[in-house]
Amino acid sequence: MNDLRPIFPESVATARPLVIAGPCSAETEEQVLSTARQLAADGVHVFRAGVWKPRTKPGCFEGVGAVGLEWLGRVKRETGMKVATEVATREHVALALEAGIDLVWIGARTTANPFAMQELADALGGSDMPVLVKNPVSPDVDLWSGALERLYNAGLRRLAAIHRGFPTLGKTPYRNQPMWSIPIELRRRLPELPILGDPSHMGGRRDLVGSLAQQAMDLGFDGLIIESHCTPEKAWSDSAQQVTPSELRRVLDALVIRDVTASGEELVRLRAEIDEVDDQLVELLHRRMTVSRKIGRYKKQHAMSILQTDRYKELLAHRSDAAEALGMDRDFMESILRIIHEESIRQQMEIIEKK
Repeated sequence: MNDLRPIFPESVATARPLVIAGPCSAETEEQVLSTARQLAADGVHVFRAGVWKPRTKPGCFEGVGAVGLEWLGRVKRETGMKVATEVATREHVALALEAGIDLVWIGARTTANPFAMQELADALGGSDMPVLVKNPVSPDVDLWSGALERLYNAGLRRLAAIHRGFPTLGKTPYRNQPMWSIPIELRRRLPELPILGDPSHMGGRRDLVGSLAQQAMDLGFDGLIIESHCTPEKAWSDSAQQVTPSELRRVLDALVIRDVTASGEELVRLRAEIDEVDDQLVELLHRRMTVSRKIGRYKKQHAMSILQTDRYKELLAHRSDAAEALGMDRDFMESILRIIHEESIRQQMEIIEKK
């Protein structure tokens, strides 16, 4: 894909990052226009809003449909912004092209389905539509790059990827785990492909948008797609992860845009690897404390003492020996194990003392 062309001309956004912002869903004409006017006043060049919303269960709000395209057309005429929406079927593509939509994106569920991707590639073929492809729901780089290749083979050259993270089992701070190593691998394979970060879907909470946007910039991403709503607390979908236009401005103003030079790329990759390992450590510690609480319940049922000294000494010696064999400092490992053991005891005491 070394003949890809820019998503938009330089006049749209002259500096990194390209910012695409707007509500998760187009709900009413008033909501769309109010949000768009505020974003345009703050210098946002591309307005996004979903008019067709893929929902996990029937009965949820699934978008206003084609009438939302008319609202996006009004945004385009009144503000001068480019407008974008999600497409998932051949019919969506036809309606978006007819309505003069400037950019479309393809959602994670659709990316994961090669049959759906081929249908969209065939429908988009022959147009010069910029297309953004979100990562699939599973952390599969081949599936992601394969979706992009289908579009490329259909003649599309204005392509980009959106990294929105991956759902995982268990409790994590994020709606979708960032797993930065996946987009890093995509960039290694397709170095000319622009990548945008989606901190809204990664975090699932508006208070995480800023930090995740900064991490995307630190990794050299080309842009951001962020959900922004004039009254996010009243949003019909994904209200917790949307920010107001003024909050978005604060997030963007706080970003540090570093020049990721060739000499610094390896450091950025290694830091991303550290971040991923740290996230895994937090998840593993959570799992360990879950087991500790189960042990606390067992001890309570069997009238056992919380502190099992012999067991603790055995654990400390065995884990410290293993750490030392791996080249780590024994005292370092013992100090970590003591802290973990103290928290495990505290967790068990909560269970036993609970009436």
